Amino acid sequence: MDSRMSELFGGCCRPAGGGAGGALRGRGGAAPGGGGGGSSKAKKKNGRSRGGKANNPPYLPPEAEDGNIEYKLKLVNPSQYRFEHLVTQMKWRLQEGRGEAVYQIGVEDNGLLVGLSEEEMRASLKTLRRMAEKVGADITVLREREVDYDSDVPRKITEVLVRKVPDNQQFLDLRVAVLGNVDSGKSTLLGVLTQGELDNGRGRARLNLFRHLHEIQSGRTSSISFEILGFNSKGEVVNYSDSRTAEEICESSSKMITFIDLAGHHKYLKTTIFGLTSYCPDFAMLVVSANTGIAGTTREHLGLAMALKVPFFIVISKVDLCSKATVERTVKQLERILKQPGCNKLPLLVNSDDDAVTAAQQFAQSPNITPIFTLSSVSGENLDLLKVFLNILPPLTNSKEQEELMQQLTEFQVDEIYTVPEVGTVVGGTLSSGICREGENLVVGPTDDGKFLRLKVCSIQRNRSACRVLRAGQAATLALGPFDRSLLRKGMVMVSPEMNPTICSVFEAEIVLLFHATTFRKGFQVTVHVGNVRQTAIVEKIHGKDKLRTGEKAVVRFRFIKHPEYLKIGAKLLFREGVTKGIGHVTDLQAITTKENGLEESLGPGQLSF
Repeated sequence: MDSRMSELFGGCCRPAGGGAGGALRGRGGAAPGGGGGGSSKAKKKNGRSRGGKANNPPYLPPEAEDGNIEYKLKLVNPSQYRFEHLVTQMKWRLQEGRGEAVYQIGVEDNGLLVGLSEEEMRASLKTLRRMAEKVGADITVLREREVDYDSDVPRKITEVLVRKVPDNQQFLDLRVAVLGNVDSGKSTLLGVLTQGELDNGRGRARLNLFRHLHEIQSGRTSSISFEILGFNSKGEVVNYSDSRTAEEICESSSKMITFIDLAGHHKYLKTTIFGLTSYCPDFAMLVVSANTGIAGTTREHLGLAMALKVPFFIVISKVDLCSKATVERTVKQLERILKQPGCNKLPLLVNSDDDAVTAAQQFAQSPNITPIFTLSSVSGENLDLLKVFLNILPPLTNSKEQEELMQQLTEFQVDEIYTVPEVGTVVGGTLSSGICREGENLVVGPTDDGKFLRLKVCSIQRNRSACRVLRAGQAATLALGPFDRSLLRKGMVMVSPEMNPTICSVFEAEIVLLFHATTFRKGFQVTVHVGNVRQTAIVEKIHGKDKLRTGEKAVVRFRFIKHPEYLKIGAKLLFREGVTKGIGHVTDLQAITTKENGLEESLGPGQLSF
């Protein structure tokens, strides 16, 4: 991790010096919205120069065997054998994209944009629709563009989204953490997206998101809440409008976006960090108010997303309150920070549907792309562009990686604990690996003395609707029946009895000190975040050094001051204390000892005690 990223946490902003200059080339050579690239229309006509001589032919990257993107030159009147082969191919691409695939019609396998005539394109789309019907999917035309390379007749290429509910009826679920300074409009934006009604300018849209009375009274989020936005197989929005329930939204959706609404105020920073580390978001949405710009915790939240390597995009809200010049100033301010050496991001301003499609595809493929949206939750300006982006946004993991996770033993992170009348103890969290079923017997721990306790999963709910099977990467709540709630705490794990979980009180980590006012020494106490674990630890030793200053690296030994925790080697680590902040990863774990029946017994990493 580049030590210069410490500027995002404690330093002042330096002007961009070179940054990620140059315009991003969109698919097929079109420059997406934003400065420096020329107009999109001008780039579409990239076949000939003014003198009539052919330029270099436009290309996409060559087609990959893996992944969910398929190139097809034409699909005109295929034979029955060819049609069956094409259907099998579509099934493979849908499996790779976990229920989504993108077809580029009029493109050769090497990426050359040849294009088709109007009649050929119409016939090809008809065949593609037949293929989709065969596998139980729907198609949506994302965009069309003309290519006139070496041809006097206008020829088109068409980009098509194919989507279906996966065979196991588990819809595609993406988690998006919502970051940003207090009063930037995070909860209001989520209320507008999920409720389907614009805000009245006084925060009406956010009222349904608040969980506590003091949040309604102050208008500030202090806890973590979850909101869902669905898209059906045709790409249409499915939300709480038309009096739908959460269960109806899940049933009607092929793709689900789960928003994790985090706190913006600095005094709730530990809650925000817990949300980012524990709930494993796929993406982060940084909301910036157009009228205040980068203020308060904005820079800190940006730094957290980068430190945890969570891909993020930016939404500039409240553009209805500002002049065009003010919005442009905020955009330039963001671009300057994104391009500085600590970030090395390439900002991509989204101004049209075409830009939104390009942004979604490039964002998932390249970690350096950062889409920027300018919108209003009151007037609804550009709100549809954000919905197009979220609809097309592909998952970060493919089906093969998902299958590998599901083959592992069950491991569920405990993030929330509730007591529900007539149900009993309920825990919420994320299944890190394996498969969890109703009625399954697991063990939970570690307790204060390093033990694991037996329990049974009575029922499962996912996105507020009943679910019999939970798969790796999915978040849910599990009912544990009469299990004593006082024995549970956040940071525990529920694992298969066959697993040997690694429990420790002392561990070592390779860290980078992002910011510290003076020097970081032995004996210093910090709050350590590792996944869903959050506990104070004391610095026992800094290997090879007596002290650390801002930007320096070292291997440090930590000791938890209260109770042992379940950790894994290689896990990302973030620690803080006041203005002191650092990141790193766990490199070594040490055994713990417990006393049982009056005898002292050493427990190696991963040994269970019942």
